[in-house]
Formats: sequence, structure tokens, C-alpha cells
Amino acid sequence: MNRVSDVTLARDRLVEFIRGVIDRSGLPLLVVGLSGGVDSALAAALGVRAAGPDKVLGLIMPYRSSSPISEQHAVEMAAAFGFRTERIDISPMVDAYFGNAEVSAVRRGNKMARERMSLLFDVAARENGLVLGTSNKTETCLGYATWYGDAASSLNPLGGLYKREVWALAELLGVPKQIIDKAPSADLWPGQTDEGELGITYEAADRVLPLIIEDGERSMARLTSATGVEENIIRSIAARVNRFAFKRALPVVDLLGGNPIPERVELV
Repeated sequence: MNRVSDVTLARDRLVEFIRGVIDRSGLPLLVVGLSGGVDSALAAALGVRAAGPDKVLGLIMPYRSSSPISEQHAVEMAAAFGFRTERIDISPMVDAYFGNAEVSAVRRGNKMARERMSLLFDVAARENGLVLGTSNKTETCLGYATWYGDAASSLNPLGGLYKREVWALAELLGVPKQIIDKAPSADLWPGQTDEGELGITYEAADRVLPLIIEDGERSMARLTSATGVEENIIRSIAARVNRFAFKRALPVVDLLGGNPIPERVELV
């Protein structure tokens, strides 16, 4: 199967994808966690194009250590595309759980991500809507998402897009330049960046991953030759794809010899 790589065709296909999910679900509103980053901005822009600005609600959910610039960019994004927002400070919820305990930045960051997703699904239930996902294919391959946190959603239009395609599509749709140009960050602690935490640049990952995932390339010699990426980085990328496979699957179940549950049951 030929993968859609042209950004205009990808835009049109993803808009139809969103409309199809809305039609099948009967839930007309799209709720998106608006972080101020390019991924959530693109998801919101696609949602607006698919359903209209009055059918998109952006939740802005800062923590007390979140960058004020992130919230500013979220507000600017909503203003640029004309959809409404709602602000919920997650600090009291996260701090009530941890109290005065000394916890790692990763644990606190994961709790923040899961708190946000809990709020997104609750607001979606309140508004009779769907949660619009924001995780791109590069992040998913590298396991750079919180399981049952930002990796959870009702539908994810970014799930088939590599990071470079996210940037290209965001530019095509008119996402504000200051959002596209800034360093990607989950903003889980001050100064955090995606690439700094991963130890891998998106530019390198997006040279390697399409060859491995789309073309099925496994030869290290051909991968290094085709990408110019060092062998240790390629091995690190492949190791993350393998290590975080569990994040891309439903929980493992022992069927005890029974059948899996079908997606649909059609009675005659």
C-alpha cells in the first residue's frame, strides 16, 4: 500500500478521517488538550477544518511549573482559529496526590499527563464529545508518550504523521509561526525539551524511522548509508521501538482458549 506523503493530500484525508469518526460516533464536539505546542495546535487546526470552530474546545491545563509561554501560545492558537478554550489548573490535583513527598520529575510528569487525560475525557463526557489525540508517529515509535496519559484519545489524526510532516502540515494550515518554530517540549518540568530527554533529534529519527517502518529496512549498513545517521543513534532508535511496543498495544490478555472479542457483531 502506498503511503500518503503529500501534505495537501494528507490534510484532506485526515479531515475526512475526523469527519467519519464524528459521523459514526454521533458525538459532534472535539475536545483537545491545548499545550501550546505544534502537535496539539495541528490537531486543533484539523479539527476546526473538519467540524468548524464552534465544534472544537481546547482545554488549557497548566501545572504550577508550566512555562507561561506555553499557555500564551495555546491562547494565541485558539484566537487564530476561532475556537473556545477552558482553563483548568491541575496543580491542586497533582500536589494533593504527591503531598510533600520527594518524587522524580518523570513520575510527576506522568501524573500530570494522566491527570490531563482524565480531565479531557470528563469534559468530553460533559460536552457530549470526543477527545482528539495529539501524539505523532515519531513519538509513538520512540515511546515518547505517557501510557494512558497523552497517548490516550478517542481518535488521533496525528498518529500516522512523522514529526517533520507535523511541522509541514502545521505550516500549510496556518498554525502560528511562533508555535511551529519553538523547540518541542512536553513542558513537564522547567527547561525540559523532547530532544534533550530523548537524546535523539527529531531530524535524525525522521530520517531513520520511515526506512525501518515504511520500507522494512533492517540492514545497518544501508541505514547508515541512506541517512547519514551514526550507528549508535540508529541502534538507540530501534531499541526504543522495541522497548516501548507495549505502549502501542492493548493490555495483554490470556484468552484461556477462547475467542477474541470482535469489533462488531452483526445479527441476522
